[in-house]
Amino acid sequence: MNETIFLLLIIACSILELILLCGALLFYWRLRRSEKLLNSLQDNQQTLLARIEMNARLEKEIVATFAQRQAELRELDSKLEQRANDLRRLMAQAEGITRSPQFLREIILNGKRKGLSSRQIAKNAGISVDEVELILAQNS
Repeated sequence: MNETIFLLLIIACSILELILLCGALLFYWRLRRSEKLLNSLQDNQQTLLARIEMNARLEKEIVATFAQRQAELRELDSKLEQRANDLRRLMAQAEGITRSPQFLREIILNGKRKGLSSRQIAKNAGISVDEVELILAQNS
């Protein structure tokens, strides 16, 4: 009977050792899985930090080029404004010249040399037919 108890005690201890061994293996397996997961998270964190750094660098470049473009646009705007003022001045001068009596006289005489009628010359010059005929009569 003593031997049976001793045998049962050995079997119980062996089963307990197997359970402890399975528990240790399970713990080791979960530890390895957690370590892999932690490494994966660290790699992802490094990738994320690299992307954030690249985005920050790109943002700085965009801001710098935006400021440069703004300066160029301001310069172009001032040049365009200057050009518009020059064109307005030239248009005013041209209108003054086209309304001068000497210029109208030249238009009328050139039109008559080309063989245009008084009505066509008046239409081209923007004056009345009577004015055209008066200038032509003074020139004859």
